[in-house]
Amino acid sequence: MVRHDPTLVYKEIVDTLADYGIPDVEFDARCIIEQVTGQKLMLMRRDLTEEEYHRVHLLTERRILREPLQYILGEWEFFGMRMFVGEGVLIPRPDTEVLVETVLEWCRDLPHPRIIDLCTGSGCIALALQKHLPGAEVHALDISDAALAYAQRNIDYHRLPVILHKRDVLCETVPGRFDVIVSNPPYLTNDEMAHLQPEIRYEPALALAAGQNGQIYYDRIATLWKDALNPGGLLAFEIGEQQGKTVSGYLKWHGYQNIRVIRDYAHHDRVVTANVP
Repeated sequence: MVRHDPTLVYKEIVDTLADYGIPDVEFDARCIIEQVTGQKLMLMRRDLTEEEYHRVHLLTERRILREPLQYILGEWEFFGMRMFVGEGVLIPRPDTEVLVETVLEWCRDLPHPRIIDLCTGSGCIALALQKHLPGAEVHALDISDAALAYAQRNIDYHRLPVILHKRDVLCETVPGRFDVIVSNPPYLTNDEMAHLQPEIRYEPALALAAGQNGQIYYDRIATLWKDALNPGGLLAFEIGEQQGKTVSGYLKWHGYQNIRVIRDYAHHDRVVTANVP
């Protein structure tokens, strides 16, 4: 009987991934083995079973094809919370945590803010806000059935009362007014979409593409959803690192005030906020 020592299996997967030019091979190999075995690699004191060894290789083959590690694992962490992800939903990214932090800071003196997250995807923004603002009424909106299914799964897992809506953010609103509208909308240009990294090509174009200049969603949300904000309410966008000036210009043109551009931890423009009068 062949033994499958975890250390040797790890080295085998690292070498295989490296042969195909996969970045971060050590991290990926460890995650794959830990996903299959349910144990931390450094703490394993047993060999992998034949079935586990086979599954490790199946997942490795998916990674060789440049399927995102997050899809292979079926989950990813966002703001310290486990989020289920997979085909058809945008993968949560650390940069978006700056958007959540910005909204949390603005809401700190509001006991019961009413918040809506547009283009919610996995629901990660809405859930992080609901967790840290237990008195808030948080809504989340998306047009994609696949995304809404993952958002509902994440809501159920975390047992948080986020309210989902299926709407087209470009032409439909929801009843009532909100203290905060937050959104990480699609913002890639046509040129950027044509030059995506292989992993990103697995993610839904619906959650990425925003036309020739990447500005469709910012302009439309700023106009269509303006009346959905209470006086003094906050509009908070995640943006591409080159879009701060343009999005700020849209908001100024549409009559918003107190416009700010906030940088992420890599010192790139990442968030634009503004208030309605």
